[in-house]
Amino acid sequence: MPDWTFLAQALVSGVSTGCIYGLVGIGFCVIYNASGIVNFAQGAFVMLGGIVTYTLFASAGVPMLLAAILATLSVAAAGVVLERVVVRPLWDRNATIFVMILATLAAQIVVERATLILVGDQPKTLPVFTDLAPLRIGTVAIGYQILWIVGASLVIIALLGAFFKSTKVGKAMRACAINREAAMLQGIPVSRMLALSFALSAALGAIAGILITPTQYTAFNVGVPFAISGFIAAIVGGFGRPFGAFLGGIMLGLAQAIAVVFLDAGLKNVAALTVLLLFLFVRPSGLLGAAK
Repeated sequence: MPDWTFLAQALVSGVSTGCIYGLVGIGFCVIYNASGIVNFAQGAFVMLGGIVTYTLFASAGVPMLLAAILATLSVAAAGVVLERVVVRPLWDRNATIFVMILATLAAQIVVERATLILVGDQPKTLPVFTDLAPLRIGTVAIGYQILWIVGASLVIIALLGAFFKSTKVGKAMRACAINREAAMLQGIPVSRMLALSFALSAALGAIAGILITPTQYTAFNVGVPFAISGFIAAIVGGFGRPFGAFLGGIMLGLAQAIAVVFLDAGLKNVAALTVLLLFLFVRPSGLLGAAK
């Protein structure tokens, strides 16, 4: 018989980790909707969010909140640089999606190696945002950092929904997602929307990295696992559906938590791949259906 307290505790942790996967998955969806590109450098944005915040906070003495804001803006700018230097030349030459995927994978490796050279290979962490004793519901303890992760994720989802539905820029990005050629004929600057999608996706990745670093650690090589999990979340939710990616991330986090309790911690990635395979076989369009 499982330890039900341990199971409940693991599920709480799984929800918080799933929210991070969901934010990374949304980053995939934002870029895919604007351009049809699958950006496998998304994990680098998560890593940079934690690394830059740590560097500003621990080394430069910048207050935590300001360090997080500056890190998010810096990573968003890095997303634009990635789009301009790596993606845009291929886009202008009508390169295939496969070539663009390989290019973003190469960019991920370059960013990892540069981070290793600049900050070293030692794991780094951040203090929790609220340093208080965890809340208790029965025998289950819920740390305040978990509440920060879940609460911030829900706020971001709400803000993104309002952005895409109520602002001119958001509507322009949605138009590009529906039909880029028609959007261009209507005077929408499609190339600018592409750069903006990379900036927004990078900012989402950075926020995810900042939120999760106090509960785990960050290092030059943490990006790829987050990228893979976020990609799986996006597929499970219905590729191109931001809210679906968020739901897919939570489902993935819960599946990994259950695998840790009933199987072994080393099998949590097997659980994630099992969820992916089940959806590919049973419902390949994902929870909400793939974006048209």
